[in-house]
Amino acid sequence: MEKTLTDEQLMEAVRGGELNKASQLFDRYHKHLYNFFVKITMDKDLGHDLTQNVFMRMIHYKHTYQTGAVFKSWIFRIARNIYADHYRKNRMMFSDDNLEIMDRKMTAIDDQMVEDERQKLLYIALYKLKPEQKEILMLSKFQKLKYEEIASIYETSVGAIKTKVHRALGKLKENYLELEKI
Repeated sequence: MEKTLTDEQLMEAVRGGELNKASQLFDRYHKHLYNFFVKITMDKDLGHDLTQNVFMRMIHYKHTYQTGAVFKSWIFRIARNIYADHYRKNRMMFSDDNLEIMDRKMTAIDDQMVEDERQKLLYIALYKLKPEQKEILMLSKFQKLKYEEIASIYETSVGAIKTKVHRALGKLKENYLELEKI
């Protein structure tokens, strides 16, 4: 019986040319990454595409994985970069001039993603946050990454991450309460 390898051991094997080990990492992480992207973009099809891009980029940049690095932080750094690239390429979609389009997208959150009206308001409030604030909350609250892991992704201190999470939660609460009044 083969022993179960850690994420880091699997990635070391991938880095060493054993690309078949990448499928095990895909099995372990594709749902987490997909959920991250769907919640941050509110688009299931785009979530699939971006998730696929993470694993393609993982293989392409396998040589950049450093021995001893936490794989989860490394893969989410790739995911964050892919989302940032997507955001930059589609900046027009997120400009103030297109708030009507954004509002239509938010009201089109399908019933499969939300269970009740309060949850729908929460997702809309979340969607209205700045991209970095959404990312921070997705990683800390939805993906349940530790502040240390997020600090590694952002290449900053744990204290800075705690501050960003606190500010993002404050803005989320403000957005939510504003939506509740409507």
